[in-house]
Amino acid sequence: MKDYIEERVLELARYILDTNSTVRATAKKFRVSKSTVHKDITERLQEINPGLAAEVKAVLDTNKAERHIRGGLATKEKYHSRSSK
Repeated sequence: MKDYIEERVLELARYILDTNSTVRATAKKFRVSKSTVHKDITERLQEINPGLAAEVKAVLDTNKAERHIRGGLATKEKYHSRSSK
């Protein structure tokens, strides 16, 4: 694996742990695709640092479990802002 990819993988992992960020938010922050973030975190990080991969997986699993709630809140806000105008 190239050095710059390894550095990116570790930087993405640290960011996700520090901020409890989602894959989408992380991709936006680092200006890479969601697919890249997902592959880096699920496959490449496992090869580089399995312990860190487990920690990041826990954060992503939590985000995945909560996403239906965030989606519902976003929809509620959308219609609430429409009715206020």
